[in-house]
This record gives sequence, C-alpha cells and structure tokens, in this order.
Amino acid sequence: MEIVAKILIAVVAIEHLYILWMEMFAWETKGKEVFKKALPAEMFKPTKGLAANQGLYNGFLAAGLIWSFLIEDPKWQTNIALFFLGCVAIAGIYGAVSATKKIFFVQALPAILAIVAVLLK
Repeated sequence: MEIVAKILIAVVAIEHLYILWMEMFAWETKGKEVFKKALPAEMFKPTKGLAANQGLYNGFLAAGLIWSFLIEDPKWQTNIALFFLGCVAIAGIYGAVSATKKIFFVQALPAILAIVAVLLK
C-alpha cells in the first residue's frame, strides 16, 4: 500500500504543477478551454492576474507534496503528506461547490484516494 500511496501523492503533485502552469502561464489559452463552462470567454483576459495567483497557490500545494518525499522520518513524512493532501481535498471540494462540480473529480477525489492510501499504509 505504501507504493500506491506514493504513486497517488505523485499524481496529485503533478496535477497541481499542471494547474500552476495553466493558471499562471496559459490562462487565456488552456485555461479558457478547461473552464469554458464556468467562466465566460470575455472574462479570461481581465482575470489573468487572479488566475496566476491561484496558480501560485497550486504550486505551493505541489511543493508540499514533493517535499513529503524528501522527509526521512516516516511519521513526519506521513503528517506532511496528509496536511497537503487535506489542503488539496478541501480546495477541490470548495472549487466543486463554487465553480464547477468537475473539480471534485479532478482535484478532490485523487487527494481523498491518496489520503486513504496513506492512512492504510
């Protein structure tokens, strides 16, 4: 189960690096494609700065998950991974309620599955 947990943590981290890229550097192209149902097309240009800020926060989540791989103490490694996975899950649930339900399946559900795997390892 430990390998499954690490794979799921890595998947969530990689996903958040992708979100960082999309929101910080490709908001008016890829972001428009991804969030076309949640935001009118004419709103992408004026919200570029806000999206970049969100992207930065997603980068911090990815950094925390990646950091958990570098921690040698097993208890601290678990605690740090659970903290950042919990942040991702809560952000995903909030995004599903406030923006689009798709965010639950794309962001929150992988984090929740990773949390379960970490707790079962």
